[in-house]
Amino acid sequence: MTGGLLLYGANGYTGRLILETALRAGLQPVIAGRRREAIEPVARSAGVDFRVFDLADRPASSRALQPFDAMLLAAGPFSRTSSPALDACLAARTAYLDITGEVAVFEALFERSEEAKAAGIAVLPGVGFDVVPTDCLAALLAHLLPDADRLTLAFRGFRPSPGTAKTMLQGAGSGGLVRIGGRLVAVPSAWKTRDIPFADRTRRAMTVPWGDLSTAWRSTGIPNIETYAAASSSAIASARRLRLVAPVLGWGPLRRVIERVIVSRVSGPSVEERSRERYQVWGRAEASGGRAVEGRVTTLEGYDFTAESAVASARRVLAGDVAPGTWTPAQAFGAHFVETIRGTVCEVPSRTEGGPP
Repeated sequence: MTGGLLLYGANGYTGRLILETALRAGLQPVIAGRRREAIEPVARSAGVDFRVFDLADRPASSRALQPFDAMLLAAGPFSRTSSPALDACLAARTAYLDITGEVAVFEALFERSEEAKAAGIAVLPGVGFDVVPTDCLAALLAHLLPDADRLTLAFRGFRPSPGTAKTMLQGAGSGGLVRIGGRLVAVPSAWKTRDIPFADRTRRAMTVPWGDLSTAWRSTGIPNIETYAAASSSAIASARRLRLVAPVLGWGPLRRVIERVIVSRVSGPSVEERSRERYQVWGRAEASGGRAVEGRVTTLEGYDFTAESAVASARRVLAGDVAPGTWTPAQAFGAHFVETIRGTVCEVPSRTEGGPP
């Protein structure tokens, strides 16, 4: 077999959704994972071919990837999987995509952009809800206010899948992040709170280390960025209590115990829940003199959006639409890419003068 897409991690919650969406879109991806007993039943049910290999085995991974034009990585936590996956893609000269939202992963992949150019491959992290809507909104706002020096982004999500929950656990011991003067700066968990005027109503939100601290900076050049997630008062209080136990969460044995609990108890949203939920994004870019512009994006439920967006991104990469190197979604496909995804409504009003930050 030559060409096409390899989907790694199709046995996970999000991976299955991506596979279903790809098949509806007319793609026939080959799926892969590190355990035959996990990936083979999925392949048989979907009627697709499969491969079994461990990303930690670079020679085996490179050989497995050589026949393919692109690999879409859906197996996390990406802090563990992205680096060996990219190593294999570089060796095989296979384009790389993933659905990460982890700031450290974005930073590491952008640092390897020259390697990707030398290998002649496109590298596209974050082609799901993390971070397509926020990245595209940031780029739209920056276009309206080119001299903006401050960007605030916020989202209102829903219930996490097991993979997302494990990723959140990975980052819980690290506290928060913001970007100040172009540099990533560590801050405590839930460092700030503010009221966010989402499309449905104003909600309280807390700072979180969202991927746009990496991607939006590269898409817009805005040096000061804060990212927020809507949260209840109890969730904010819990996040702040994490400051006391954060060092313990980094201890391997405890983390593995918690991960097993997550797998056994967290199932992700049901089909019915996904069908009725909508995710909301809000952004504000500010410049000197009180000049500012705000915008909102409403999308499908986050996992459904991720499946649609990841497949749309893969199709464009397979078509040769993306140059070699590491790119944000807005850099690769343009700021209006989010509007091409089914169910998305984007509202970017005219520039507003003055007003509180």
